[in-house]
Amino acid sequence: MSKLPGKTETIDNADSPTFEPSKAAEQVHAVAELGIERSKEAFSKLSSNAETAQTAFESTLETAKTTGNDVALKMIAALRANAEAGFAHFEALVAVKSPSEFFELQAAFLHKHIEQSAEQAKALQALMMRAAEDVSRPIKDGFEKALKDLKVAA
Repeated sequence: MSKLPGKTETIDNADSPTFEPSKAAEQVHAVAELGIERSKEAFSKLSSNAETAQTAFESTLETAKTTGNDVALKMIAALRANAEAGFAHFEALVAVKSPSEFFELQAAFLHKHIEQSAEQAKALQALMMRAAEDVSRPIKDGFEKALKDLKVAA
């Protein structure tokens, strides 16, 4: 076998970057530390947001319980007032002496009952509106805080 000229020559003066293991290890270490730091920050934010959500949820449940009790008590009071008015009307009807007195008493009762029912409905509606606002407030506040935190982080 014969050698072909120019095919087996090596280049002696080529500049190639030298690999330094100590610098590579430092770079890998720096990247790893940065990753760990970012992971800690992300976990901290996640943990904080989870605590905020839990607090808002607990507050919402407590408010729902309280306002639910208020609504129930208001409805019981309205039912009690209506029942007592009905019994009082029935007692008055038993004592009626003439048909005209009956119709007069019945008309007055119905008029008063309609007015009272309208007032009860307005009061109950106002209570329900306030209850809805109170129950939704902790979740709304938590959501707004989370959005504000996201805008600050971005």
